[in-house]
Amino acid sequence: MLQTAYFCTVKQEEIIQGFVQLGRLMTSVGENSKWQGFGSGVTKEEYGALQTLVDRQIAFNGWFTAENVRQSLSALGNMLIEEHLSDWSKQYVYTNNPKSVALVMAGNIPLVGFHDFLCVLISGHTAVCKLSSDDKTLLPALVEHLVTFVPALKERIVLTTGRIEHMEAVIATGSDNSLKYFEQYFGKYPHIFRGNRTSLAVLTGEETKEEIERLGTDIFSYFGLGCRNVSHVLFPKGFEISRFFEGVFSFSNVINNNKYGNNYDYNKAVYLMNKIELLDNNFVLIRETEELFSPLAMVNYHFYETKAQVSDYIDLHKEKIQVVVGRDYTPFGKAQSPDLNDYADGVDTMKWLAEL
Repeated sequence: MLQTAYFCTVKQEEIIQGFVQLGRLMTSVGENSKWQGFGSGVTKEEYGALQTLVDRQIAFNGWFTAENVRQSLSALGNMLIEEHLSDWSKQYVYTNNPKSVALVMAGNIPLVGFHDFLCVLISGHTAVCKLSSDDKTLLPALVEHLVTFVPALKERIVLTTGRIEHMEAVIATGSDNSLKYFEQYFGKYPHIFRGNRTSLAVLTGEETKEEIERLGTDIFSYFGLGCRNVSHVLFPKGFEISRFFEGVFSFSNVINNNKYGNNYDYNKAVYLMNKIELLDNNFVLIRETEELFSPLAMVNYHFYETKAQVSDYIDLHKEKIQVVVGRDYTPFGKAQSPDLNDYADGVDTMKWLAEL
C-alpha cells in the first residue's frame, strides 16, 4: 500500500496538491484564458508574465510558437487532476530513501521533460534538472510557482543549464547519437537512457474525414518534432491517397513557419535530385517506403493486405515505436495527450524511482 511517510519534510499528498494547483494554472494559460482571480494561485501580474513568456518563446526557439507552447501546457495541465494523481501514485510502494535524480532534458518540444520531473518529485526524490538550451525558461517559470504552492519543494529542485553535480541516479533523453555519451558520463549510476523513437498510424480504410483530420494533429503537432508524432502511416491496399491529403489539408499553415518550410524545401530538393518519387501537397511530402522514420516535413507510408502484416511490422519496429495510432490503438488525435502512466519507451519510470 501507499506509504504516507514524509519525503524530506513534505508529504506526498502535499506534493500532489501543489501539482494540482500548478495544473490549473498551466491549463488556464494553455487555453489563453483571462486571469480568473486568485483561484489560479497567482496574481494578475504574475499571470500576465506567464502569458508574455509563452508569446516570447519563439524568440528563444523558432519551433516554439505560442500555439505549440499552449498545446503543451494544456496537455500537461490536464494530467494534473487530483484524483488521477492520487490513483496513479497509489500503484507504487516507495522506499522512503530519497535520492538526487539527474534529469537530462531534451528540447525538441516544449516542456518535454515535465513528466520525468513530476515522477521524481511525486516519488520523493530530488530533481536535478539539466535544462536544454532550446527550452530553458518554461520549466523555471513553472517551478517558481510550484515552490510557492509547496515551499518545502524548493530544497528538492535544482535547475541548471551547466554541469550536473551530486547525482545518485540519472534519467537522460536525447538522440541515438547521445546514448554513447550518456553511457560514458552517467553509465556508473542507476539510469534510464532514451534515444530516438517515433510513432505509427494504422488506417483500416473506413475512417471518416474527421478521423483523418485528427490524424493530422498526431502528425503536425509541434511540427512533427516529438517522439509521439506519427512519421509513418500504414494504409490498406487500395486506399486512395487523395483522402489522406484532403483530411490533413487544414494543417497547411505549418508551411508558414520558416524552419518547417526550410526543411520541406530541402527534403523536396534532395529527394527529387536523387530521382526518388514523392507525393506532394505543397506542405508535406509523402513517400512510399517501409522505413519507419521520416525526415521532417515528410511522412512515410506503405500498404498492407492483412492484419498479420500490420502486426508483423509493429513487432519488427517495436523498440523504436512510441505510439501506435488507429481505431484499434490510441485514438486519432490523442498521440500527444498521454495519460500519467503512458511512460516513454514503455519503461515504468515510477516503478524504477520507487525502487531506487
